[in-house]
Amino acid sequence: SDEREIDRYGRRNGPCQGRLWLFRISKAKCVGVVLIFCYLFRPSLTSQNTLSTLFIRLPCTAPGVSPADRLALACTFALAHGKNITRQGTASLSDLSGPISTAQRVVLILAASDVTLLNIKTPPLSPARLKAALPNLAEEKLLGDPADCTMVAGDAHNGLRTIAVMQRAWLELLVRTLTAFGARQIRALPAQLCLPLQPDSMIAAIGVHHDGIELTIRLSDQEGIGLSLSTDPGETVNALCAVVPAAQIALHVPQASVQIFQDAISRDESASKRIYVFPDNWSHWITGAESASLDMMSGVSARGSAGLDWRVWRWPLTLAATILLINIAALNIDWWHMKREAEILRSTMFQTYKSAYPGESVIIDPIAQMQQKITLAKRNAGQATLDDFTAIMAAFGEAWSASVIVPVTGKANIPAIAAIEYRDRSLLVKFKPGPDAPMQQIKTALALRGLSLEVAPSPSATVAWKIGSAR
Repeated sequence: SDEREIDRYGRRNGPCQGRLWLFRISKAKCVGVVLIFCYLFRPSLTSQNTLSTLFIRLPCTAPGVSPADRLALACTFALAHGKNITRQGTASLSDLSGPISTAQRVVLILAASDVTLLNIKTPPLSPARLKAALPNLAEEKLLGDPADCTMVAGDAHNGLRTIAVMQRAWLELLVRTLTAFGARQIRALPAQLCLPLQPDSMIAAIGVHHDGIELTIRLSDQEGIGLSLSTDPGETVNALCAVVPAAQIALHVPQASVQIFQDAISRDESASKRIYVFPDNWSHWITGAESASLDMMSGVSARGSAGLDWRVWRWPLTLAATILLINIAALNIDWWHMKREAEILRSTMFQTYKSAYPGESVIIDPIAQMQQKITLAKRNAGQATLDDFTAIMAAFGEAWSASVIVPVTGKANIPAIAAIEYRDRSLLVKFKPGPDAPMQQIKTALALRGLSLEVAPSPSATVAWKIGSAR
């Protein structure tokens, strides 16, 4: 059985007692469930500390070498989770396509000889205007066309600002290649700024390639230099002494070349007193790269910049989408069932009205028309209805007598009625200025008799009541 009331439009209100309702929740509950799932299955907040990062140290680019040949050159790499190195070795970029696609971040350590660091005095400009003015500011110190270069401004120190300059075509080729391999986040750092600063000495590193040696030297916080030299260790030592003529130097060389460079330094008495050779390793490169702030990617585009990695959110978003789809489907199915039920109820009411009044040809609202027919039949039979003048007036008189006249003593305290009108099956009572009538008591008394009482709008300052049927 279905105990809900049916309104004039064929709709039911109240709980359903006769059928099983489908799964349905409100919008607020649905949003709450989605947020709970996203919170429970969110990526761990501590995953930033164990971010998988692929560090790639690129060789210097020799003049006359085609871009395809540059990409085929062997690069030293290290795959680290936080500060723990899980894999390292030497391979070309194409051979590193697998680690590049799985690593959450790729850090390119550009050869120091490919990036020129300039200290330029710049006017106080906004970052956007400074970026636009860099080609004009650095044009006098460049041999090539500034339009062919990527320029990135660093922090200002003592009125000077460090400007990093490198070949735009080479950097864009690297970005396109890594993006094609599936890199999520890319950083491109000058190698000379990835060497950690030493408090009481300079630091330098040597990279040995098939056709020469790459010498990288960090001179200060924002200064460094890179030199491409021949494979002669003595020439490398001499160049290092020329660039750093007096300070102590910590020289990091590949493990296989430690003895070779120690012998070359020992042959130079002055160099042997201030150059100390250490085996190169990835730990100090990673430390320096994490603290480097001058990223060449800011001068290319936003393709490799840091962004939200949607892949780690795939399970929370999938569950949230599933819940939304289930809720939407349930709401639509339930609406379809309610629409069918309303159509059936409305059809039943039409049939009932036609069977009771077969002579009626125009049926618009069967409930309202049925009520009109019943009221007209009662009047024809001599029965009074609640909205008749005599019934409303009699009920109002009884309520007025019980609530006003009996409790009040003295004519001065009795509210005075100015006029009574019967209009649109409602009784309009207007009062004279004076004591207020007990509206709540009379309203309660009229409600017991099936009538309603409300304040009617009045053009003047006088109070008016409207009394009519509560049904």
